[in-house]
Amino acid sequence: MGYGYPVFVMPLSDVEIAQSVELRPIPEIAEKIGLGEEDIEPWGRNIAKVSLSTLKRIGAGGGKRGRLVLVTTINPTPYGEGKTTVTIGLAQALARMGKQVSLGIREPSIGPTMGVKGGAAGGGYSQVLPMEDINLHFTGDMHAISTAHNLLAAMVNNHMHHGNELHLDPRRVVWKRVMDMNDRALRNVVVGLGGEKHGMPHESGFDITAASEIMAVLCLSSGIEDLKERLSRIIVGYPMKGSLPATAGELGAVGAMAALLKNAVKPNLVQTVEGTPAFVHGGPFANIAHGTSSLISTRLGLALSDFFITEAGFGSDLGAEKFFNIVSRIGGLRPAVAVVVVTTRALMRHGGGEGGGARLEAVRKGLCNLDKHIENIRMFNVTPVVAVNTFPGDREEEHRIILDHCRDLGVEAAVVDVRERGGEGGLELAELVVKAAGGGERFAPIYPLDIPIKEKIGLISTMIYGADRVVYTVKAEKDIAHIERDLDIGGLPVCMAKTQYSLSDDPLLLGRPKGFKITVKEVRVSAGAGFVIPFTGTITTMPGLPKHPAALDIDLDDEGRITGLF
Repeated sequence: MGYGYPVFVMPLSDVEIAQSVELRPIPEIAEKIGLGEEDIEPWGRNIAKVSLSTLKRIGAGGGKRGRLVLVTTINPTPYGEGKTTVTIGLAQALARMGKQVSLGIREPSIGPTMGVKGGAAGGGYSQVLPMEDINLHFTGDMHAISTAHNLLAAMVNNHMHHGNELHLDPRRVVWKRVMDMNDRALRNVVVGLGGEKHGMPHESGFDITAASEIMAVLCLSSGIEDLKERLSRIIVGYPMKGSLPATAGELGAVGAMAALLKNAVKPNLVQTVEGTPAFVHGGPFANIAHGTSSLISTRLGLALSDFFITEAGFGSDLGAEKFFNIVSRIGGLRPAVAVVVVTTRALMRHGGGEGGGARLEAVRKGLCNLDKHIENIRMFNVTPVVAVNTFPGDREEEHRIILDHCRDLGVEAAVVDVRERGGEGGLELAELVVKAAGGGERFAPIYPLDIPIKEKIGLISTMIYGADRVVYTVKAEKDIAHIERDLDIGGLPVCMAKTQYSLSDDPLLLGRPKGFKITVKEVRVSAGAGFVIPFTGTITTMPGLPKHPAALDIDLDDEGRITGLF
């Protein structure tokens, strides 16, 4: 194919498209955003880590400061609305317009890749490459995070076995283990069985690596020093008497954990199908953590580009809210534009349509969900732009209903077809984003940090979700009292754990529900990451495989090429 834009011949699978592209050498990609060979550490021909010396030189804001564009969505269907694909396609479109642009997305987790839908590196002609490597082992960041997490778990158990100087109560150990695979059988386990020589028995379990607090710590750190400080604050358990926790710092685990994360903390640089520079770094869960790629890569991209495009996990009620209230506050970021991805299939779901003649009416009814997400973006003084992402079977009349509705709201909107047409299919959206970014940065979080935890939860629940009130279980009340009174860290931001499928905490309550309450069941603290997590609804931190996992369709041929990966 050469180094020009690909010839668009559909249909091909994502992996077939990815394998048809002749990748450019990574030094050539780095040069597009002003990075020399001394700034990158190649991992093969087409992947590189950005060196820590470069991060120190320009990663904290030196050089130019580009405009930050966040891509979010309405409450999605279980199959997603193509948010990552739109993120990549928008960056490619801006590059076609002659803008110096880079993008940042999360690293895919192998568990969901094997479980739900295959790859998570974009789609069609808007992908980051090499797609197969990115979706599987990549540069080993996930493995490093898993190993650092499990080292701490091993040191907790070893400490209790050899004298237990911190007087840890095995019933109050809160640090589980992780692995990067969906395995529901490991959600609840008992460790230390087999007698005195094999440790102290207690209940434990496994989370998926993306749910590890170390993942959130790495993604919110500004560098090695900050990483180690955050690691030291991680709470591992509580003593048999008293309410003050034991931490990773007290166990002496921080140095070894940081050593394991030495390379993982460096951003990964790759390219899109059209050769646009892309940072793929970190992958925290959007349900229980902040759900965006690393702060280091975001700062780096802003310092090197006129426009930096990044995505938030799920809709504005989860990923965008957390990006604005947590990530932007910690990182000193000022988002200029938020692209809200919408699809006709999601609107039909929120409008109760089943297809056929009811499609248009269902789209109209579902617009109430889009309305709330636009309102949410505006609450942060960020300009929303709507991207109508096309899917096979869409009708022009459906797109027209959405565009006309956005016009009536005073919101710019464009139909995008970046999956089949790459950057060319996102040019209209790119023009609207450039126009909106010219309006300046007026961003502000919706709550101050110095108010009580319940007030923060209340503001998010009523303003962002549209709830009437918040109720707390007895456990949640005790958890909040412990955090504010005993730990004295009530001044942290809150990171809500909630379903992505509804504005409420009930995944079956679609559209724009009214008159509902949010029930907070418990509140956990991620002292290292620097936020508290109120849990609502039923949120699992270790997914399971579906009846027909994607792994059944993935294979390796005799030439060493992967097939069936989406």
